[in-house]
Amino acid sequence: MKIAVIAAAAAAVAVLAGISLSPGVTGATSPKKEAKAEKSATPLSSVILKQRQARGAYLARAGNCIGCHTLQGGRAYAGGRKLATPFGTFVTSNITPDKATGIGDWNEDDFWKALHEGKSRDGRLLYPAFPYTEYTKITREDSDAIFAHLRALEPVVQQNPPSQVASRYDFQPLLTLWRAAYFKPGVYQADPTKSTEWNRGAYLVQGLGHCSACHAERNPLGGMIGRKGDDKLGGGQIMGSNWYAPSLTSSLEASTAGWSIEEIVQLLTTGISPRATTSGPMAEVVSQSLQHLTKEDARAMAAYLKSLPETQSRQQVNPPAQTEQVQAWLRYGARIYKEHCQDCHGDSGQGAPGIYPPLAGNRSVTLTPPTNVIRSILNGGYPPSTAGNPRPYGMPPFAQVLRDGEIALVLSYIRNAWGNRASLVTTAQVDKSREGITER
Repeated sequence: MKIAVIAAAAAAVAVLAGISLSPGVTGATSPKKEAKAEKSATPLSSVILKQRQARGAYLARAGNCIGCHTLQGGRAYAGGRKLATPFGTFVTSNITPDKATGIGDWNEDDFWKALHEGKSRDGRLLYPAFPYTEYTKITREDSDAIFAHLRALEPVVQQNPPSQVASRYDFQPLLTLWRAAYFKPGVYQADPTKSTEWNRGAYLVQGLGHCSACHAERNPLGGMIGRKGDDKLGGGQIMGSNWYAPSLTSSLEASTAGWSIEEIVQLLTTGISPRATTSGPMAEVVSQSLQHLTKEDARAMAAYLKSLPETQSRQQVNPPAQTEQVQAWLRYGARIYKEHCQDCHGDSGQGAPGIYPPLAGNRSVTLTPPTNVIRSILNGGYPPSTAGNPRPYGMPPFAQVLRDGEIALVLSYIRNAWGNRASLVTTAQVDKSREGITER
């Protein structure tokens, strides 16, 4: 499945060339001018191509193509990264211009068909592990620019293993039915009642950024569940990763409706802000992609995210009844916190501004499910290294320091101290989160 991941937005480069006619001659150039025009045509075409490639490189980075199409420690864009899903394990493709193992035989129409229609070069329907459900929104001009960038890459000969689709799902007619229910091709249509900046942000979030690929809840068939239309950002488990992408529309999770534009831009481009810190898969997105956005695009995304209507969170705040047993567990958790956490996060969970995030009043701490905070303790908590935060402070992993039961107790305490209210964490939840703790 030779496909590419991304697409974006911007204006296409147009060049208008005029030809002067010789005196007394209609519809023809003089031999000298004809030769001059022919001589200058190649350099002009080269300039246009370089401009398109540069634009495509920006779009590819903004869409984080390299994040999916590069194996850890492997050659850029050569594919090989695995994505585990309930429907099988998909292996990302080589999208370098190698003819034998990459997309060297593809043309612009083939690439556009993959992004816009979710179809491979030979007409096969692609599985939505490749998020063409979002990429269909990109413009043809942006698709062509990205393709020009990929064609300019150094070809890499790398034959990746085939995806392992579960036999009961490896059936094209079944995929046809899925598409009929969950896929509608169509380039993004601007909302005339909104500003140019808002529409640019919507285009980036819904298409190029493919945010809903992670931040949407999915039904058992892999279809996205959303509030309405395109705002399918209500939070969900990330496929292929034991992480939860929080809702971007709920104040109990990751809504930024109450933030300033500057705070949102800071989080997107540096990975940290006075209100939140990114870690896990989102830190990777910031490092590889979002920090490279232009100021204008970062503000556009922020304006769109801030405008999303508030929705009710799916999670329920279920603080434990304060029985004698629960109080004993929380006291034990408090002792673990004092020994391992208090030096950095403070005796009241206040943290250290710009260094260690506060735990009191921290929405990521009280999220249900508690997957992310468990993973942060097991793996360590590391914001991305970015131009705006080149030497981030981080938390070391405790997977080999604390037992599952101890992690459950300290997290139960943190989630119910200093005004926090959330459900207890169980040993079984910690044990499940240990699966694949070294994955990327």
